[in-house]
Amino acid sequence: MIDLGVNLTTQNLGYKINSADPAGGGMDSSGFVYHVLSQCGIKGVPRDARQQYVWVRKAGNFQAVLAQRDDSFELDALEPGDLLFWTTPYSVSREPDVIQTMIYIGRDKAANERLMIGASEGRAYKGQMRKGVGVFDFKIGRTASKANQVPVAVFAGYGRIPGLAGK
Repeated sequence: MIDLGVNLTTQNLGYKINSADPAGGGMDSSGFVYHVLSQCGIKGVPRDARQQYVWVRKAGNFQAVLAQRDDSFELDALEPGDLLFWTTPYSVSREPDVIQTMIYIGRDKAANERLMIGASEGRAYKGQMRKGVGVFDFKIGRTASKANQVPVAVFAGYGRIPGLAGK
């Protein structure tokens, strides 16, 4: 699964809202997760980030993370292949307010930093901003400065993929 996802990051795919098909030139975050998991034979994968969150929660596989520090003990059980979920900082009229999902791939061997794969409109990798399908630094801490008052997505937690053997 991780190999398939990493392979997609080498194809120069952009961020494309409402897309789960790399043949169309890009994908959004939930489309990336949907495509990778479906291609790996996982059954019943929802297409939408909110539905993916509910799918993991209903399976009893979700670990909420309340901390806003990257070294929180709440991340101790995080394993490669886990799904990561963020909520919107804006007031919305939908429940749950999950807006983004990614796949955790483990730690960079050289820097010991956590990494994830997926599609994003603007996340960093090794401190450099990127857009599209790629590998990204997994940071849960707030990245926006208090001076500019720009809200950032809030990390909600992570969970095992339902029905995945060995998890």
